[in-house]
Amino acid sequence: MENPATNESRAASADAIDRALRAGAGVLAISGRKILRVVGDDRISFLHGMSSGNFKDAAAGSILPALFLTEHAHLLADFFAWIDVAGIFLDIDSTQWEAARAHLERLIVADDVEFEDMSDTVLIDIEGPRAAEAVRAALGGEAAPLTEWRFMRRGEFLIGNLPRYGSSAYSIIAPANAAARVVAQVAGLGGDFQAVQPDALDVIRIENGIAITGVDTGDKTIALEARLARAIAPRKGCYVGQETIERVTARGGLRKRLFGLRIEGGRVPERGAAVMLSGKEVGRLTSAACSAKFGVIGLAILHHSACQEGTALLIADAIGEIGAKVSELPFH
Repeated sequence: MENPATNESRAASADAIDRALRAGAGVLAISGRKILRVVGDDRISFLHGMSSGNFKDAAAGSILPALFLTEHAHLLADFFAWIDVAGIFLDIDSTQWEAARAHLERLIVADDVEFEDMSDTVLIDIEGPRAAEAVRAALGGEAAPLTEWRFMRRGEFLIGNLPRYGSSAYSIIAPANAAARVVAQVAGLGGDFQAVQPDALDVIRIENGIAITGVDTGDKTIALEARLARAIAPRKGCYVGQETIERVTARGGLRKRLFGLRIEGGRVPERGAAVMLSGKEVGRLTSAACSAKFGVIGLAILHHSACQEGTALLIADAIGEIGAKVSELPFH
């Protein structure tokens, strides 16, 4: 039998981490993210035509959220592009990059563009309202003022005000040999500054309704179904997948869309559980977590018949059925 004191210690730790993310800052070196440097004279025009981001109008020092899409606007990858004078840094999930690279290589004809793997760098995420303060403590000097979606250089570091999961946050692209020191310095501030694990950040992401490609989406998911509008530049020139995006935008009437689920009780259902309305499946649970603020919550791309806030649903997994209600996003 587990020691009650151990359970109390875990609860206290969870409370401290939640308090840090909501009142201070939580820090984590994100594994599974790849940093690529895009170089070549055609890098801007190539990425402009191959993605949903407006690279032609992007100023140096800006961070663009963008998507790689198929010709039918199905999601291949979501990423952040850090626009630097000497090149463009892509911040992308490692597993998504494999599919995106094959797609892009097929479309490179005579373009002068290369993707350099920055394997000697690590991505550090600092989440919370005091993230800028944490950056200053770890790297010295002033990391601010930086408005959202902007970054600056500080020696070997790139420091960006990047709301990666929908809340106040900073990201640092750091040399691999310095990453552990930066994380330790932030966590060492104590109090409302804590080292966190990925599942803590996942709670923040779900609360804000931020979908992850390959987690909350499938091979046939259209970007707008996953509410990834922040990564789609309106009124830009032609790009792969644009025709479908424009048609859906102009006509409206998406038949499926990402929504939140407020789940009854304290059990977190299994990912992939069926979401049922009146005995019919209307979606699948793609993400779920226990939020200190909202209780057990989840994300699902739902059929339009269930896309009304407050609609009562059932979630069915291998253990049993749990009641849930549809919520708009972000949770409020």
